[in-house]
Amino acid sequence: MAQNPYEILGVARDASQDEIRKAYRKLAKANHPDLNPGDAAATERFSEIASAYDILGDTEKRGRFDRGEIDATGAERPDPRYYREYADAPGGHPYASSAGYEDMGDMSDFFSEIFGARARAGGHPGGQQDGQTIRMRGQDVRYHLEIDFLEAVTGATRRVTMPDGKALDIAIPEGLRDGQTIRLKGQGGPGYGGGPAGDAFVEVSVRPHPRFTREGDDIVLVLPIALDEAVLGAKVEVPTTTGRVSMTIPKGASGGQTLRLRGKGVKTRGGGHGDQLVRLQVKMPETIDDELAAFMETWRESHRYDPRKGMGEGR
Repeated sequence: MAQNPYEILGVARDASQDEIRKAYRKLAKANHPDLNPGDAAATERFSEIASAYDILGDTEKRGRFDRGEIDATGAERPDPRYYREYADAPGGHPYASSAGYEDMGDMSDFFSEIFGARARAGGHPGGQQDGQTIRMRGQDVRYHLEIDFLEAVTGATRRVTMPDGKALDIAIPEGLRDGQTIRLKGQGGPGYGGGPAGDAFVEVSVRPHPRFTREGDDIVLVLPIALDEAVLGAKVEVPTTTGRVSMTIPKGASGGQTLRLRGKGVKTRGGGHGDQLVRLQVKMPETIDDELAAFMETWRESHRYDPRKGMGEGR
């Protein structure tokens, strides 16, 4: 008997979707076949985790499971109405009576009604309706994938192992955002009775980058500059997600000032690109020598100014 998906993910029945997602990510990462080569127990555990998240990660399926409409494997539960009718009828048969067979009507209509209702309720895939095999779509599967920041920005192809052990090449579209889901049509569970296969849904997490961050379609970089570069201006090389470019630091640049590299951001839905925002950080020398200190003493005497002017009083 399949284990309760709440127990597999280690979450309470009233857990939020975010709590379920976090629990799944943690367990999937620890038991992923790619990280546990040759470990059959981890592979089996990973499959259980993926199946549990397939139920609980989908709010509609989770609701149906909580209402008892589907079981822990995602299969439809039999409609209990027919069993109640059977149990409550005279002699244990829902249509038995002293009138004999007349009350049963046409037998073919009777069995058609029973199996037709079971088919609509998602009954056993081997059931027959009007002499034909019931066609059922296969189960959807869910998968979690972590990618690097630059892969999300520039696009990539990643080979991953699905919960059933099948290896797939997944195309990471340029500009993908953290938390987005990629749908792989027909890569889910097999269909029944000639029905189509389900889909695979791959939820993607983007690992942070040591230098770059993302704000919408813009890339943000904090760029340290030297004291002399801030005062006198300079041409410096700046890293971008596609390589280094030359940028001009204006004379008299301030820490916190933002410069813009147009078109060096993330691909937008319209086909263009955002910008790269370069935020300057004036970095002082590691050692203030006597020459610099003497110069600043002289300079301050004749050029004193208040950078905090206009800030007002705090509360």
